[in-house]
Amino acid sequence: MKVLITLAKAAIGFVWLILLINIFYPFPGVAAMALYIMTGFLLMMHGLQMLIFLGAFGDKIAMSRWEKWSILIFGIFALLDIRRKHMM
Repeated sequence: MKVLITLAKAAIGFVWLILLINIFYPFPGVAAMALYIMTGFLLMMHGLQMLIFLGAFGDKIAMSRWEKWSILIFGIFALLDIRRKHMM
C-alpha cells in the first residue's frame, strides 16, 4: 500500500507541475484556459478536503505542518498516508 500511495503522490505531483508550468508559461490555445480551470478546481477541492479533515480531526491527531500542507497538495493520498502512519 505504501508503494501505491507513493506512486499516486508522484502522479499528483506531476499534475501540479504541469498546472504550475501553465501559469508561468501558458500553453497555446484553449489548453491554457482548460488548465487554469483545472488548477482552480484542484486547489478548491484539496483545500476543502484539508479544511474538513482539520475541522474533524485536527485536535484528535497530532500532525506536523508538512502533513497539513500535504493534504492541500496531494489530497486523499496524503490522508491515506496520514491514516497509515497514525494507525500503527
